[in-house]
Amino acid sequence: MKKDFNQKDSKNMSQERISAFETSTLLLGIVLSILSAIICMQIIGKVGITPNTSLIGAIVAMIIARIPIQSFLKFRSLERQNLLQTAVSGAGFSAANCGFLAFAIFYVLGEPGYIIPMAIGSIIGLVISIIIVGKIFGTSIFPAEGAWPPGVATAQAIQAGDEGGEKGKRLLQGIALGAIGSYFSLPAAGIGIVFIANIFSMVALGVGLLIRGYSHVIFNGLNLGDTYIPHGIMIGAGLMALIQSLRIIFKGSKSKETTKDQATQSDDKAKEAIGRGFVFYIIGALILAVASGIITDLGFGKLIAWVLWAAFSATASMLLVGMAAMHSGWFPAFAITTIFMTIGMFFGFPMIPLALLTGYVSSVGPCFADMGYDLKSGWILRGEGKDEELELYGRKQQVYMEIIGGVIGIIVVLLSMNLYFEADLMPPISRVFATTVSSSADAQLLKTLLIWAIPGAIIQLIGGPSRTIGVLFATGLLINNPIYGIGVLAAVVVRLIFGTEFMEIRDAGLIAGDGLYGFFSALFQAMF
Repeated sequence: MKKDFNQKDSKNMSQERISAFETSTLLLGIVLSILSAIICMQIIGKVGITPNTSLIGAIVAMIIARIPIQSFLKFRSLERQNLLQTAVSGAGFSAANCGFLAFAIFYVLGEPGYIIPMAIGSIIGLVISIIIVGKIFGTSIFPAEGAWPPGVATAQAIQAGDEGGEKGKRLLQGIALGAIGSYFSLPAAGIGIVFIANIFSMVALGVGLLIRGYSHVIFNGLNLGDTYIPHGIMIGAGLMALIQSLRIIFKGSKSKETTKDQATQSDDKAKEAIGRGFVFYIIGALILAVASGIITDLGFGKLIAWVLWAAFSATASMLLVGMAAMHSGWFPAFAITTIFMTIGMFFGFPMIPLALLTGYVSSVGPCFADMGYDLKSGWILRGEGKDEELELYGRKQQVYMEIIGGVIGIIVVLLSMNLYFEADLMPPISRVFATTVSSSADAQLLKTLLIWAIPGAIIQLIGGPSRTIGVLFATGLLINNPIYGIGVLAAVVVRLIFGTEFMEIRDAGLIAGDGLYGFFSALFQAMF
């Protein structure tokens, strides 16, 4: 007799310890990961963006769970759905933001022979970043109770799909409004994020977006997008944020965002994980140098400098991207990579080593942020850390699934990239990176970066590590989207007047609706 999977059964199943290597879950995860990687390559090549496919993976898993076949009923388990969406999003991000982007740099430069070594470096970079976030999620610098807005949206979508009722209605209302808002080019996701994220961080992001978007009016014709002022501010804010974060974990102090989940991941573990990560990034850079042959092209001194700068840049980029992602749901991974690439130019690295450095650094941030979102979803679905053993087990399985998805994403790119390159389809940022690494360093540029790093550091110092207003302000300055800034600040005003209760679940729905409409809209543009 077939078992009737009701709501109670589903809740009990969410407490199961599901292995990432369970045959049915792993096979379905692989199939969905391949499809996600192909779709995201197509989208970033034609549209220039990468959608967050976590929600798509979650929805597909929910649909499969409702197919009236016994073997599919097990996917009513929220934990299985979470594992599937983890693999799907990991594959999409790694294929588009890590592999396709990095490989296209060498195609533009006319050096396709370096793509395979770059693939090795990209896999090393993304695997290290995924493992590290698995180790430091739930610590003072990356608390499980942090905002991580897309993760909240995915978890609430899965819960609402399972439970229905009032929660389901609220989510559907939010999704409908989010999709409608996105259709009319309104920043629905940004509005939803304001009701989840730290309000000071969102104000900083909104102000930065407005200043960047209307800089030609504010500064009498000066367009900040044509300068390196935002990059300088991010350098200063980023360095100060790193110092603040390291101070927290080395002193073992508790930030204001200390979580109830602190027992699962101590600050000592965070210190150890970041230290080991830096060492592994050094090893990864050495492997990349050997595989690419640049170890014989660089002198001993320059090789040491390249390896150390690659490791430092990867570590710093990973943490900065993670901070921005946690607080705002946005992460300026490309802009931060540009910063480390630009500074690398002043070390006098030749074009190919600089391009390899750029690809290596660009491979760490996106999957770190995506893994953080997915771990937030899992943390919510597993009961917010109340069962410590279950939580730690679930995180480990998610790390496995993200790595599987990430590696699949790179393999898919290697097997299909020539079709895209021959059709002149590639990420627009790859052309920017290729143009930059083939140019020479400018002393005036270095001066600009150093001067504007000072106010960036001061802003971050004033705001403190828990708000990260310096990093978020710089993030806004690096992104040309003033409408998003207007939406964010308007939502802040509404939140201050009316609070957040009326938006509970609906805020996640706005993010989900915006994301779903953006995904299918971009897919339509890419296909037709």
